[in-house]
Amino acid sequence: MMEEAVMADIDQERVDEEVGDLLFAVVNLARHLGTNPEKALRKANLKFEKRFRKVEMKLRDNGKNLQESQLDELEMLWQEVKREEAQKI
Repeated sequence: MMEEAVMADIDQERVDEEVGDLLFAVVNLARHLGTNPEKALRKANLKFEKRFRKVEMKLRDNGKNLQESQLDELEMLWQEVKREEAQKI
């Protein structure tokens, strides 16, 4: 596969370093804005988990599961869940 060939050429140590720098910068930005970065990340994780569970429920309602679903179908359901959340606000 093409993706595997591209991934084989990646210097993982360099990627780890760059991602670490990015995370450090985001934490500093959060602190500068007066936000607790750990609290914000926990809240984001809970929101993601809640949405993911709703996608799983929608799949079950359609007689499917995650393993037999295509990425485009999962994305469509994810966007549907986000729209439903926005309507409740």
